Amino acid sequence: MPHEVDQSFLALPLRALADAALARARALGADHADFRLERVRSAAWRLRDARPAGSSDSTDLGYAVRVVHGGSWGFASGVDLTMDAAAKVASQAVAMAKLSAQVITAAGSDERVELADEPVHADRTWVSAYGIDPFEVPDADKTGLLAEWSSRLLAADGVSHADASLIAVHENKFYADTAGTTTTQQRVRLQPQLTAVSVDPDTGGFDSMRTLAPPVGRGWEYLTSGAAEGGWDWDGELARIPDLLAEKMRAPSVEAGAYDLVIDPSNLWLTIHESIGHATELDRALGYEAAYAGTSFATFDQLGTLKYGSPLMHVTGDRTAEHGLATVGFDDEGVAGQSWDLVRDGVLVGYQLDRRIAKLTGFDRSNGCAYADSPGHVPVQRMANVSLQPAADGPSTDDLIGGVERGLYVVGDRSWSIDMQRYNFQFTGQRAFRIENGRLAGQVKDFAYQATTTDFWGSMEAVGGPETYVLGGAFNCGKAQPGQVAAVSHGCPSALFRGVNILNTTQEAGR
Repeated sequence: MPHEVDQSFLALPLRALADAALARARALGADHADFRLERVRSAAWRLRDARPAGSSDSTDLGYAVRVVHGGSWGFASGVDLTMDAAAKVASQAVAMAKLSAQVITAAGSDERVELADEPVHADRTWVSAYGIDPFEVPDADKTGLLAEWSSRLLAADGVSHADASLIAVHENKFYADTAGTTTTQQRVRLQPQLTAVSVDPDTGGFDSMRTLAPPVGRGWEYLTSGAAEGGWDWDGELARIPDLLAEKMRAPSVEAGAYDLVIDPSNLWLTIHESIGHATELDRALGYEAAYAGTSFATFDQLGTLKYGSPLMHVTGDRTAEHGLATVGFDDEGVAGQSWDLVRDGVLVGYQLDRRIAKLTGFDRSNGCAYADSPGHVPVQRMANVSLQPAADGPSTDDLIGGVERGLYVVGDRSWSIDMQRYNFQFTGQRAFRIENGRLAGQVKDFAYQATTTDFWGSMEAVGGPETYVLGGAFNCGKAQPGQVAAVSHGCPSALFRGVNILNTTQEAGR
């Protein structure tokens, strides 16, 4: 059954606070004002060798008022849930806008903030798709399950240590603006993770291997249901990890050179995130965002012409994908969730937008990419679920491997590095298997694949079918200054890339 918004949240004076703040902003001459009240509960549980190693549980409750006044932004936030306090916060936001206007004028700029139009969404409610709210599950059950899984790993030969963690977030949000939009939303998300560590007692050498289960916009059922019911094959993965880790400990170091790569979705999602997701944020491409992780090589003048990759490349931005971490009914500017193309037939055809950037660059409408990670932060342009689409009749992962004479099959994400233009990068993985004459031939280690963004995606020769598609992602995408953190998903199939440069990381470290 679909969930409803928590009554404890609805019992807060949401509309009264919004009315007080918006009325004050109007009276002070604001051209636009919006009010956002959030309650975000975040909790984490950590175990080391099946024993509790720490936990946290916190709730952030407050509200924010943002205005456009005299062509400038103003923003202020508060925690006092009274009408007088909300009106005062609105006054502070207008005062900030006036101060900003003076600074902008003194700097010699005549740029004015204008927002793209958005239909009014009055009295709309949206709740993410989940079964069991993890906060309704006793903490003892959570730590008990993590301890039981950890014990399975520790019981296997060669596993010296096991780390386990679970992060859960329950997010409520109420939004209202002077145009008449009012939305109420509730989202739940989870990130479970287990890592097995092996230490060679003779040499002191060590390595680790982590579960591939991605973070999801689901509930507790993700940890207790099988894959067929929307969960994950935890039993199967926990049973496989010790043998895979033991093989990795014995594996030879990779020989550097050019290889054909079959990349599993558990690894490819991160390459999408870094080389496409961030690069197609239009505020980066315009240079408005540069202080945190740089700008983008995919500049606005190349829209419609930049050959991002092979003609097989179809990448979408999506705020509507079921169970996506960046999925919402409405963003933090009252824009309805949408899905759109970023790269089609290998060509850059779209960007991620908020209302200001959309208006500034001539788009009719934002595609709903404004988000703030707390009531104390101003919304900024944030990443949608950016995903590489599978081929309708595409091959299986085994078929992709079967088409490679000499290559590597890369599974799971690990470390990465990318330049400030989102162009030159290298990525490692949890494990890599040699491919010889279409068959897997054992693991290698100390590998990283290196390329430029356009060369890498241009080398993509085949895209897997829908049965290979997995929605990966992360809880910790950072942006803005002061920094904000957002959760985002990236779906993709397995894919085949020809002639990619493979580095031996131990040799590179020694140079």
